[in-house]
Amino acid sequence: MNAPPRAWQRMLSGRRLDLLDPAPRDIEIADIAHGLARVARWNGQTHGPHVFSVAQHALLVEVIGGELAPALSAAERLELLLHDAPEYVIGDIISPFKAAIGDSYKAVERRLLAAIRLRFGLPNPGPEVAGLVKRADRVAAYLEATRLAGFAKTEAERFFEAPEAVSPAVEALLDPWPADTAQGRFLARFQILQAGGP
Repeated sequence: MNAPPRAWQRMLSGRRLDLLDPAPRDIEIADIAHGLARVARWNGQTHGPHVFSVAQHALLVEVIGGELAPALSAAERLELLLHDAPEYVIGDIISPFKAAIGDSYKAVERRLLAAIRLRFGLPNPGPEVAGLVKRADRVAAYLEATRLAGFAKTEAERFFEAPEAVSPAVEALLDPWPADTAQGRFLARFQILQAGGP
């Protein structure tokens, strides 16, 4: 009799994360930061000497969300920062591929995100915060598409949300970093927010 296929991944921390039934105790922020810093947005089809990583995208979304809603709590900012955290194990599935494969990946993604929230003591976001995450993500996607991924502004406007203005803080996040820089900055930001900082 054949053994069932392996559904866990060994992390550099030594944890074994079961993708079908993820346990919060097997989630480490160091593994998330390491993985996200090495996952490329846009399937790596971006300009520059480095990929634009999901870790850097997460930092961009957190800054944009904070500018759209300046009164956010540290926990709400963590929700923005961790919105794509499951991608540290499932990768960044681009929208056209999601359309091709259907919703089969979503159940895995939802379970991972729920375990991540439990691990770090975050509540499920209410509709306002969930809506803000989506909006900030769409603004970030527009900026990445037009600055890094070769989209014309008119084309990007059909799929994403153009910002009214781009602040210096956002501009500073649109130049792709080496993986170790993205990993370090993501981890540092997480630690500040988890401690309740601004």
